[in-house]
Amino acid sequence: MTTMTTRTVEYPADGLTMIGHLAVPAGAGRRPAVLLGPEGTGLSDVECRRADALAELGYVALAFDLHGGRYLEDPEEMLARCLPLLADPDRMRGIGHAALDVLRAEPRTDPDRIAAIGYGTGGAIGLELGRAGVNLRAIGTVNATTTGRPGEAAHIRCPVWAGVGSEDPIMSTAQRNAFTAEMQAAGVDWRLTVYGGALHAFHHPTVDHTVRPGVGYHPRHAQRAWRDILDLLAECLPVTEEPGAGPR
Repeated sequence: MTTMTTRTVEYPADGLTMIGHLAVPAGAGRRPAVLLGPEGTGLSDVECRRADALAELGYVALAFDLHGGRYLEDPEEMLARCLPLLADPDRMRGIGHAALDVLRAEPRTDPDRIAAIGYGTGGAIGLELGRAGVNLRAIGTVNATTTGRPGEAAHIRCPVWAGVGSEDPIMSTAQRNAFTAEMQAAGVDWRLTVYGGALHAFHHPTVDHTVRPGVGYHPRHAQRAWRDILDLLAECLPVTEEPGAGPR
């Protein structure tokens, strides 16, 4: 593991000024990078800590924003913003591309070695970047077995891993089946992990505000999902030294 530094980055997207969290590993030379998307409530300390953990492993990591620096605690407010967003692939791609531009502009980022990891709405944005044909090394999602416009999954150029709780009422069995059928028809290298007994957002520690029914934290499966994400990155985006970069 390596030490790292963090900084806040501001950038425009979706008519808002987004405020992301960038974590950069110590050392010199380019590193593989991870674009990390949050649940529909927005960027929180949970995703920032995950970005920091990835930087400690040697990745440049950007936890991106969804709501212009806001965290939407009220479920109704969150749904009022996220449901139209999830129904508009072009808006999702715009948010994803804007964050991706920030990540690529970081001098330590290897622009040819980037993965997208996301949760809920942030995971759906990662999938839309793949459907748009963005050059990614891997896409990993939790609670985001979302389908896209017909035929566009054929543009995905990397392995896709998806994790979902078996009792998730939002990503239902029918939704999961539609997602896997889309991936299979497109010839994507895909995997789906179903975590038994887990609800929606099972990866996210308990919060002190109102949540929707069917949402709940499952600490054991949260740890397993994180390990599965790290395994995906180790397989598809291993941390290697750039020639001549020297030791970290």
